[in-house]
Amino acid sequence: MARESTTAAKKDLERYREAAQAAQLFQQRALAAVDAHMAAGTPAGTDPQRALHGLAWIATVVQAIVQGAKTVEALASRDALGALDDLAFRIGIGEYLAQLLGGIPMSQTEIFRPNEIGADRPAAELAANPAVDWFVRGGNGPENRAALVDGLGDGGTLSRPGDDAFLAAIREQFRRFTTDRILPHAHRWHLADDLIPDSVVAEMAELGTFGVCIAEEHGGFGLGKTAMCVVTEELSRGWVAAGSLGTRSEIAGELISLAGTAEQKARWLPGIADGSILPTAVFTEPDTGSDLAHLQTRARRSADGTWSITGSKAWITHAARSDLMTVLARSEPDERGYRGLSMFLAPKRRGTRDAPFPDAGLDGSDIPVLGYRGMREYQISFSDFPVPADGLLGMATGEGFKQLMQTFEGARIQTAARALGVAQRAFELGFAYATDRKQFGKAIVHFPRVCDKLALMVAEQAMAGALTYHAAAAKDEGRRCDIEAGMAKLLAARVAWSNADNALQIHGGNGYALEFEISRVLCDARILNIFEGAAEIQAQVIGKGLLARRNTP
Repeated sequence: MARESTTAAKKDLERYREAAQAAQLFQQRALAAVDAHMAAGTPAGTDPQRALHGLAWIATVVQAIVQGAKTVEALASRDALGALDDLAFRIGIGEYLAQLLGGIPMSQTEIFRPNEIGADRPAAELAANPAVDWFVRGGNGPENRAALVDGLGDGGTLSRPGDDAFLAAIREQFRRFTTDRILPHAHRWHLADDLIPDSVVAEMAELGTFGVCIAEEHGGFGLGKTAMCVVTEELSRGWVAAGSLGTRSEIAGELISLAGTAEQKARWLPGIADGSILPTAVFTEPDTGSDLAHLQTRARRSADGTWSITGSKAWITHAARSDLMTVLARSEPDERGYRGLSMFLAPKRRGTRDAPFPDAGLDGSDIPVLGYRGMREYQISFSDFPVPADGLLGMATGEGFKQLMQTFEGARIQTAARALGVAQRAFELGFAYATDRKQFGKAIVHFPRVCDKLALMVAEQAMAGALTYHAAAAKDEGRRCDIEAGMAKLLAARVAWSNADNALQIHGGNGYALEFEISRVLCDARILNIFEGAAEIQAQVIGKGLLARRNTP
């Protein structure tokens, strides 16, 4: 019996590998089809942007399948593959293979199908693969979905991606903190539109939240992006605002670490790491959004070497309570596009509720928002706002966009981790409600449509987690991972929104009531598809990157 069980397990692992390889071959053929059609100027009758974005989604789904299969194999290799892990990935891979064949939801109404790029035959060959057929027919079957939810109801858990013993200890520490200090209060803070209390920010600083990736020589822990994902995911499970506090420090810390002078590193990094300096990123403008090449805010240098900044910025998170602004401005007015942009380290006084922007030359106002509260969003205006001579990042003009681009990988990986935390909380709320709520004499968790929702929440979160931690590992290994980071954000944001939407549906009318936490989680989840590069921008970047890689000798 043991030998038969071992043989079956090996056969299942072979199916994981074969299905992943078949999906990769399908992606290669889809990439070739889009490349050929784009070169000819006639992408199979499909708008070029739609073809490019469809390719991005195909590659993202394929990479999730590949990383899901690798996760299963890695767990099995150390005898750590639990029954629930296997079920979750069978369901997830079965669903994602079916999406490759039948249509990938780029949004609720935009379904991208293989025929749009002339990939009908590759899709048919993918469907004919025995391993693919096994996953599509049985992986995401009702029996597996019910078994997964039943197992979780019995107290079972899934393995967490990226967790060796050290990272598992970090996860447990931040999980306890989130459970004790964030979750009991987050919904009340959200409804009151309060800032996260200073006392909680101080506790987060003591835990090392703001110095995870900053080098030890500058007061941080020097751990890397995988550890950052663990911290961010756990804090975001409590409230996305808590997870996002670290994003401000991550962006500023990485900008200064990579491009700052020795003096700038010594001045700013220790304070960012210990939380005594709270930074904010000041990049976006009201009329440009992601189009930074047309940024209008100007920086003018005086004869004494100091700078003054004039212009307007929008969607600046945590602007009032911050101490340091990283400001992207046009310092070379005669240069067009990105070449005239410089990055500035602009210190400011921390504001209060009554005087949010006490500095001369700086003013701002709240932007009321549905969710993602706790730090507040602002539109701010500069009017000859002074910046010291040593405030030019790296003491180099015209390098601002390049400097910012160096941080995009880390920022998008961290956003994916935030999405995983939000997705997890949505599942927890949906599962708890479905277990407690009785209708027609039984808990609604046993109704197939409710059970199916919960199972897919878990499975998709496992797939997105495998993809996110793969991108983080690539970053930690020093490999370029702009496409992988974009894929992680693209998928994880979709999963967070889907989980929140389904969890609210499980709550029924109660989910629409402000008193129920899921109403906040839904609002918080919605922003994840927009900031750090909207889903459409992300798909554009991924698609163009894939074509560029294919055509690079």
